[in-house]
Order: sequence, then C-alpha cells, then structure tokens
Amino acid sequence: MHSGVGKELAIRNCAQYSTSLVTFLLQLTDSMSGRGAQAIQRDRRTGKKRDFEEEARQKKEQDEKEQEKKDTYYKWGKGLKQVEEQKQNLEHAIKEMSKPLARYADDEDLDKHLRDQEREGDPMLDYIRSKKDEQPQSSKLKYKGSYPPNRFNIPPGHKWDGVDRSCGYEKKWFEQRNANQAKEEEAYKWSTSDM
Repeated sequence: MHSGVGKELAIRNCAQYSTSLVTFLLQLTDSMSGRGAQAIQRDRRTGKKRDFEEEARQKKEQDEKEQEKKDTYYKWGKGLKQVEEQKQNLEHAIKEMSKPLARYADDEDLDKHLRDQEREGDPMLDYIRSKKDEQPQSSKLKYKGSYPPNRFNIPPGHKWDGVDRSCGYEKKWFEQRNANQAKEEEAYKWSTSDM
C-alpha cells in the first residue's frame, strides 16, 4: 500500500504542477512568450538578421536603375535623331489627319506648304533662299571703319581705336601666303605656255 500512496501523491503533484504551469502560461503576454512573433532569419555567412523589406527595396532600386540603363541604350540603339524625326512625322501626320479632306484656296497651311517648296527653274529661287538665310540683325555694335585682315576674319570690337598693336605676324603671314600663291600661279603659267 505504501507504493499506492506514493503513486497517488505523484499524480496529485503532477496535476498541481500542470495546472500551475497552464495558469502561468496563460498569464504570459504574447511579447513574453513569443506567440505570434515573426521568425527571425539570419544570413548564413555573417549571422546578422536579414531585413527583407530593405532587401526588397534595394532590389527594386537596382532593377529600376537597370531598366533605366536599358531604356537609354535602347534609345541610343535606335538613334536619337531618328526617334525625334519619327515623333515629328507622327505629330505632323496627326495634324494632317485632323484637317478636313477638302482643302480650299484660303487654307493657310496649304498655302504656306506650297510657298516653302523650292522648284527648279524658279527665277525667284535665289532671292527666296537669301531671304531664308537672312539672320535677324543682332544688337551687337560693330566697328565701322576698315581694318587689316587676319587669318580668321575676326572683326575688331566696336571700341577699337584703329591702331594696329600686333607684332606684325599676321602681316608677314599674309605676305608669305600671297608670295606662295603668286609663285604657284607663275609656275603654272610657265608650264602651260607654248614653247
């Protein structure tokens, strides 16, 4: 019987222990027990915690940079000027499509288009081209007198007093060039003259 009492006592102690354990566990908060907590994952090499949100953000940034780079190379591969011309042609086509099919004599766009065309044999063609090439008069002041020529045809400033303060190199350069041209011309005339 002695062993039966011990068995009952052991069962009672076990029951008391389990009820006290259950009440203890029920009293624990989620933060203390870790219930519902997210699992911590660590990097295998370094052992540091992995932040998946940060990794996803970095990957997204890297993908955006790569996509931007691909887009840039794609544009370059097509040719920037060609893409621009294609856009202009598309805009022009859309503009033309929006106009009515029937055009009359007072249509300004048609008139401008026809005037801008250059026709061979047009007696006014030179005049039209010179008019197109005319640049609007700049407001820069210019020197009005005569000045010695220079290698680059750069005119003097509007405040120049007319005194040549150079070392004479330009003058020597022009003299040498003219002498060489005269020599070549004389040699050509001598070689082609009747003997």
